[in-house]
Amino acid sequence: MAVETGDNVAIGGFIISGNSPKKVAVRGLGPSLQSAGISHALVDPMLELRSADQSMIASNDNWRDNAASAAQLQANGLAPRSNLEAAIVATLSPGTYTAVVSGRNGSTGMGLIEVYDLDQASDTLLANISTRGLVRTGDNVLIGGFILGGTSGQTNILIRAIGPSLGKAGIANALANPTLELRDSNGLLLQSNDNWKDQQRAAIENTGLAPASDREAAILVTLSPGAYTAITAGQDGTMGVGLIEVFNLR
Repeated sequence: MAVETGDNVAIGGFIISGNSPKKVAVRGLGPSLQSAGISHALVDPMLELRSADQSMIASNDNWRDNAASAAQLQANGLAPRSNLEAAIVATLSPGTYTAVVSGRNGSTGMGLIEVYDLDQASDTLLANISTRGLVRTGDNVLIGGFILGGTSGQTNILIRAIGPSLGKAGIANALANPTLELRDSNGLLLQSNDNWKDQQRAAIENTGLAPASDREAAILVTLSPGAYTAITAGQDGTMGVGLIEVFNLR
């Protein structure tokens, strides 16, 4: 997403559910996006990990600065490609967490927040991930990717694109009418939605996670293991702050 300043930095949220702590890796990427064809990549991302009450758990500028964390990233094949990129490894109790990526010295550009489950064998679940940022047009829409692990079985997933209800939460310039697309690892469109009540209304309401505004979008889908991408844009090219949320319903 586009990482700007103030309220328009990149924000990624996630929820850990269960009864025991879970080890996760959180990364804030920028320079390595250039090799993927992303123009105007964030030159030097900085990363903060915060608890539900917004208290600071950990922060990082360059991932190699913390030797213990760097060793775990390398052991799990998650070392960022650029020394200027940021990463944190932490063992967290069940709860709600926020990862914030900004540019060093107020710099701006396209950035990426990632959260990895390093303890998939435990009964504790990485149950939700979300991304909040400024939704523009073209290549600068809001993109949330997620990977369902394992080699078999299917998972029920709810994806939401939130905009208008952010305004009620005090977010200025909230996206007025978000649209949502779900694509597979090859870019194939699997499902799309504009206003959530237009499709799957009863099923979405039964999850207890229906969006607060009729203009917000949602998709309820059963997926096999693999990589997927959720894309949020503004209807008719409108812009504003939006939120993508992915819920693991099991």
